[in-house]
Amino acid sequence: MKKLKFGERTLIMGILNVTPDSFYDGGRYARLDEALRRAEQMVKEGADIIDIGGESTRPGAEPVPLQEELDRVLPVVEKVAANFDVHISIDTYKSKVAEEAIKLGADIVNDISGLGFDPQMPEIVSKYGTYIVIMHIKGTPKDMQRNPHYEDVLSEVGDYFAERIRLAELRGIQRDKVILDPGIGFGKLLEHNLELIANVDHFKKRFGLPLLVGASRKSFIGMVLDGIPPNERLEGTLAVTAFCALHGVDILRVHDVKENLRVVRMIEAVKRWRRSS
Repeated sequence: MKKLKFGERTLIMGILNVTPDSFYDGGRYARLDEALRRAEQMVKEGADIIDIGGESTRPGAEPVPLQEELDRVLPVVEKVAANFDVHISIDTYKSKVAEEAIKLGADIVNDISGLGFDPQMPEIVSKYGTYIVIMHIKGTPKDMQRNPHYEDVLSEVGDYFAERIRLAELRGIQRDKVILDPGIGFGKLLEHNLELIANVDHFKKRFGLPLLVGASRKSFIGMVLDGIPPNERLEGTLAVTAFCALHGVDILRVHDVKENLRVVRMIEAVKRWRRSS
């Protein structure tokens, strides 16, 4: 497995949804040729990771049958691995999808359930030694936005991570292969999302593990910016990217690779200058 380099700069994970119903780009890359052209574009724009997903996890989404998800993602994983020098992440909570994608070249499993939906997922991650993104979610995509409640969102998400990390280690996953994701928009109201982003370095301080944030074009940005739709949320996304890069986030999962990478490069240049002054 290829090793991710953390600490030099914030890495950019480009989103490649091969689904008909994702909230922003659903249907655009459902055909193999369209998906490969999009992957090529993101690699040229500087993506460090391509995150390939075959099931929409937008609020209210219905589960996708296993075989349908396999049929959607495996040809794309295989072709991307064969044609591009880039890390491949498989965005799935199903262990069978993860295993088959790993066999074809994926080296990261991005599990929105934090190892919680499929009891075989820890075994697969341990067996192949891939990286695992443990994301926080409250409920399931179908019901997660039905009045989610927290007494203290930072504490509760942190306690969830602690429990999930323990599970991962007990099942043989090496701690240095774990990446944490606070799950922006997954069972969170506007105030929860803003609290998590405002204190994003809290989780790095508590656990000392790499952190991934996926906020690209999500609904909380639209809420802050007077209800604008996903196709108008780029500037809001870039503001979140700048804040996260400034506060040590290791990976940003985004739709717009070029624009987000330019923000990261400027932030890193300022940080270097500050350190050398």
